Amino acid sequence: MATVDARPIIAAGDEPFDTIMSAVSELAGDEELVVLAPFEPVPLEGVLSSQGFYYQAEDLGGGDWKVTFRRAP
Repeated sequence: MATVDARPIIAAGDEPFDTIMSAVSELAGDEELVVLAPFEPVPLEGVLSSQGFYYQAEDLGGGDWKVTFRRAP
């Protein structure tokens, strides 16, 4: 499993997309990616869905979200 905590990246005023996509490119076939974000990353969910991933989004409260991406079987 790989984890990208996008919260500090976004808090610093930067865009985490390249960091996340780099982590995606390094995943083994059955490995999952967890993204932590200060909002539900709906655009990212769409991008990765179009690349064969499915996801589970979980509202952690306080505005934080955990989204787990897995490759579709």
